[in-house]
Amino acid sequence: MSFISKIFGLGPKPVIAKSKFKKFESLKSSPFSAKTAGSGYKMRPDEYYITASVELGNTTTKCIICATNLNTSESYLLSKVVNMTRDIRPPKPKEEVFGKTVWGIELSKESVSELVRDTVIEAAKEAHINIEDDLDFVVRSTGVTAGFATPEESGKLIIALANGCLDAGVAPRKMAPAMSIDNFPDRLKDYTLLDKVMFDGAVVSVLPPKGEEVVSNEMEGELVTAGIKLGAKWTKVDYRNPCVSIDFGSTLAGRVVNDDEPYAHTVGNFLGLAGVIADSLVRGTDKVDKKGGAAIDLYSKDILKKADWKHAKVNAEKVHKIIDIRKIPMDRNRFGTVPVKPEAAQKAGTCLIGCDVGENGDRIPDLISLGEELYKNDGLPTLFATMDHVSAIIVKRLLDVAFNENIIAPGSALGITGRAGITGKKPELILEYTKDKFKDCVFVSDGLALGSAIMARCMNSMGTIKVPVGGKQGGPCILAARKKLQQKK
Repeated sequence: MSFISKIFGLGPKPVIAKSKFKKFESLKSSPFSAKTAGSGYKMRPDEYYITASVELGNTTTKCIICATNLNTSESYLLSKVVNMTRDIRPPKPKEEVFGKTVWGIELSKESVSELVRDTVIEAAKEAHINIEDDLDFVVRSTGVTAGFATPEESGKLIIALANGCLDAGVAPRKMAPAMSIDNFPDRLKDYTLLDKVMFDGAVVSVLPPKGEEVVSNEMEGELVTAGIKLGAKWTKVDYRNPCVSIDFGSTLAGRVVNDDEPYAHTVGNFLGLAGVIADSLVRGTDKVDKKGGAAIDLYSKDILKKADWKHAKVNAEKVHKIIDIRKIPMDRNRFGTVPVKPEAAQKAGTCLIGCDVGENGDRIPDLISLGEELYKNDGLPTLFATMDHVSAIIVKRLLDVAFNENIIAPGSALGITGRAGITGKKPELILEYTKDKFKDCVFVSDGLALGSAIMARCMNSMGTIKVPVGGKQGGPCILAARKKLQQKK
């Protein structure tokens, strides 16, 4: 147990799966990894599946390029380019504004496409890969759902993301699942199971809610759940079904997954505001722009060294008086600024749990004012410690609702990702609030990007039978069960 843990009376040290960077050249020059040679993978050389995750978020726009070892399911980062979404150019006079970020930044198809194009090209250059020859697949996603009137409108943004990828030189076939083995390059044909099972909508053995889309950030929740499963492969935690995922980007995403077999079902969705809360507190200081500033602008590894943690916890309780966390009422069509369909969720057997500041963010100005007060009274280090406590208490309250709704299966593992959930001392504090409630807990960096890497594999039936990422905790690969299920259909 660490010295910090002893001070706070915390339990075991958090299990953190940090992204591992490798150079593309080194992957190509090392045909056998230590785990491949003599460990039951038929001594075949390593082959890497190169994927790009392209995400337009409320605070950042990213392109993260991953290389996944198709023998071991271990994924490496080749490059990570992060641009601030606030820097996107304003829509031109004749361009249609189809939505805006949670901070009110207006978006047009053309402006989004240009930002995405530049970000993808920069990431490919940094990774030393050729988009046409080396990149196998691209998955697009967005956390920007708050400014849309309905869940369906996020489709326009996905199209804009696709256009940006096309403009960067990504071929259309690299953004859609292969129809047959003949669609794969020769080097990948031995790694697909497409002749045995087809992609039927389940991503890492989890089905989305049935029927119409119940929340506009459904895909984000799907990706982070899958990404935490892949990231956990770097640890000893068996983060497979049943599990709970929570993503702390600017907005909140995540799922509660049950233990059904061979495919588990999504029985809960998290949504609303997350990192926005920390950003609002920081905007109360004189250190960032009042309109575009974010906690990420000021965060550093040393910022917490002079923090008063006891006072920070008291401050966090003040902040939480403004935060509304509960099961979303049936009469709401938006919660935490995110469009929702509670009736559709009820029909699908999915519980929607939201985090809001007032009603649809209408008390964010109060958060900014409180941040100013806390900063003036206690200083920046204690303000950041306050934000760590705030995030940890958000996790506790979300999970309290889920347990009260009886949707978390016994033996579930908990996974956390996102900037406002894994930085600073948040992991230690989250463990304090969730101890004894879960079989295991793992914290994963870059969960969304890892989710894109594994979703690309799922869409192209590229599972690893020896080291399955999907299935049930402690169980084998579910290939046989999937084949049997699909034969019935």
